[in-house]
Amino acid sequence: MFISGYSVVAGAAERLVLGYDSFGNICGRKNIPVEGANLSGLDMTNKKYVFFLNSCSLEIQSLKSSSLSLCVSSCPQQQLNSLEDLQNFARNNGSLLCVYNLNVSSYILNPKAAQLCPTLPVPPSKSFPLFNRCVPQNPECYSKYASVLINMVNEMDVFHRILSGILAGRDTVIGLSVLALAFSLMLVLAFRFIQTLLIHTLIALVVFGLLFVSGVLWWLHYDYRNDPSTELETEKENVKFLLGYAIFSTVVTVVLLSLIFVLRKRLQFAVQLFGIVGKIIGRIPFLLFQPLWTFLVLVVFWVFWVAVLLSLGTAGTAHSTSGGQVEYRALSGICYMAWYHFVGLIWTSEFILACQQMVIAGAVVTYYFNRNKNNPPLHPVLSSISVLFCYHLGTAVKGSFLITVLRIPRIILLYLYNILNHKENAKHLFNCCFCWVCFQKSCLRCFNQHAYTTTAINGTNFCTSAKDAVCILARSSAKLGSISFFGDFLLFLGKVFVVCFTVFGGLMAFNYHRELQAWVVPLLLVGFFAYLMSHSFLSVFEVTADALFLCFAIDMETNDGTAEKPYFVDQELLTFVSQSNKFTEGRKHRSTRPFQDNEDGTELQPMV
Repeated sequence: MFISGYSVVAGAAERLVLGYDSFGNICGRKNIPVEGANLSGLDMTNKKYVFFLNSCSLEIQSLKSSSLSLCVSSCPQQQLNSLEDLQNFARNNGSLLCVYNLNVSSYILNPKAAQLCPTLPVPPSKSFPLFNRCVPQNPECYSKYASVLINMVNEMDVFHRILSGILAGRDTVIGLSVLALAFSLMLVLAFRFIQTLLIHTLIALVVFGLLFVSGVLWWLHYDYRNDPSTELETEKENVKFLLGYAIFSTVVTVVLLSLIFVLRKRLQFAVQLFGIVGKIIGRIPFLLFQPLWTFLVLVVFWVFWVAVLLSLGTAGTAHSTSGGQVEYRALSGICYMAWYHFVGLIWTSEFILACQQMVIAGAVVTYYFNRNKNNPPLHPVLSSISVLFCYHLGTAVKGSFLITVLRIPRIILLYLYNILNHKENAKHLFNCCFCWVCFQKSCLRCFNQHAYTTTAINGTNFCTSAKDAVCILARSSAKLGSISFFGDFLLFLGKVFVVCFTVFGGLMAFNYHRELQAWVVPLLLVGFFAYLMSHSFLSVFEVTADALFLCFAIDMETNDGTAEKPYFVDQELLTFVSQSNKFTEGRKHRSTRPFQDNEDGTELQPMV
């Protein structure tokens, strides 16, 4: 919260988005005066473009322009050869190209007009949409202007280049996030009414998407690397990151294709599993609305997070110079605050997803431990939400923190991979560490889900629930693990489908604006948002299935199927588990059944 408040007070994201003149005025808005600068604090609402008085001889030193810059309402689209042309242009278009304190009628009469007006002749220019600058269209001036702009971008540090890339591609990022939302909604509806044909179609689309995205990444890397016009530092960074993306995508493609080939005959179990899960969701229809609320909360948080990030990137203090101009001096320590802000993005996003998982798990537990399956409890979702906010927010915080702890080392390892790209021994060590971190994070995410379900059953804290979940799963994992694995794998393919096709759209969109964007970071954000959206929507089925199996394991431990202690499980789920594990005689021979009796033999009930 301190970071957010500080960034709003000290930052001015509009400077980066809209541009500003030499007197501290942000173009396109009303401004606050700066002490010692007489021409600051002007109303620039109708003046949205930055115009340099000497655009043909522009020089940049330490990110500072040698030419005065003004906010103008329109750029001159024809060459202006004299002060009379400047005066006529101002009267006809309302766009003043001389310093603000020079009256239009004095353009010709004032002896200092030559110093206060642009260098003649003024070349024709057009507004540049990414940075709202008037870019000269004269070939000679344009080449000089472009070279200066390239040097300015190269002098920026990585943090500000990333911010520029995010700002330049903000509309594309929003559009791709909407595309990921559409894909996620489509998959939710598909899994709700899943059929065997749908599984084969999904697998075919995932295989096509993986191969296609990997091929496009390798092609873009080759195209960028062999492009003779690559001069910007952002373009060179794009080449490096594209190579990393291409290698990572290829490895993931090979691994997933191998798993699909090995498990192709066992995916029929997933069809039956999702049939059972679909019936449960059909009896608790409000479960399907949980991803929508989660998505809205995530969108609000992401918008807030990006706004704070932009404010951090422009945090600085305005100082007037001897000539009445204004310069902004960046504050020290901003980059460290930005890294802290990135950790907040991961932790808060995971916390929101953890809350959704707890709500779903609580509703499924309430439904499962109900004797009359045809008459489920009233409002199980609302009841689960109430219990979460009253008792178990700390459990969600702890679980999401553990995920964050393992996600951060993975990001650090990706950064080290870029540094150690040409050292084979270091690369081998990196690959081993990276695989270990990814495996641990995947196991921890599954572990957290079971801990959330145990919390919903017993009402215990996170650590106690996690211990109980481990003990239960250790006794039953041999029989239930393989069944749950097929369902989780199919859902993971669904997430890969959303990420693949969203990233492919991002590759095509960002490739059109390659010259001034460090678009590998916006593309990474797009992939991250797409994964979170798909995970948010598909986790309804994932959490429901996991909670169902954990409830089943506890049911088998607690009850024996007799009249005194009947099972809570319905016959369809019991038959499915029995057929899957080939232990149809399990209930008849209690001494050989895979689930051991609880010591006290008491019956567990869901917390209400």
